[in-house]
Amino acid sequence: MASLRTLVFITLLATALVTPPASATPTQAIPIATARTLPLGTVVTVHGTVTTQPGAFESSFFDKGFALQDASAGIYISLPTKLDAKPGHRARVTGTLRDSFGLLILVPTTDTDVTLGHPGPPIPPKWVPTSGVNESTEGRLVRVFGKVTQTPTSDLPFGHKFWVDDGSGEVQVFVNLETGIDVTTFHPGQRMLITGFSGQFNADYEILPRSPHDIRTH
Repeated sequence: MASLRTLVFITLLATALVTPPASATPTQAIPIATARTLPLGTVVTVHGTVTTQPGAFESSFFDKGFALQDASAGIYISLPTKLDAKPGHRARVTGTLRDSFGLLILVPTTDTDVTLGHPGPPIPPKWVPTSGVNESTEGRLVRVFGKVTQTPTSDLPFGHKFWVDDGSGEVQVFVNLETGIDVTTFHPGQRMLITGFSGQFNADYEILPRSPHDIRTH
């Protein structure tokens, strides 16, 4: 039986073949938190700091986008091509608000709707309890510390997933293939400090680490 993420990929591909991209018109930039309250299909312009390297989540997001965050909130920028954006770079993006299986994303029409600025200091992750990874943190860079509660399971070809809990409740951690993270040594009871993008896939809120540096065992 095909996995849920496989069915999602097929659905995304079919939609892309029949749905032309919306035309984005540059507008005055607004806070990301404000953009997140607007209806799907709205064209907005936001600016902030890149928090994830482009393409870090390609195996499950099916694109080469990146996350952007300002002082108010964060959002994922979905792009089919990889731009030269690194965590810490400033960026201004115009795009259309879309829903990607529970995750709010911003979809530029073309690469020209993304303007990259000079690099600056990286955005520090927000400390949250494992039970606090939810809609209020979606789009942000977060950090948790807890114990692994279940052995990592395969969700190939998309990646692997496991769960951690600090006593407040489990959160799912999804490891994409592009991150180069080796989950074979992870085991229940292991204490971990995990940093990553606060995302959502259907009803599951999850943390998506960006590289091996985002997971430290204790």
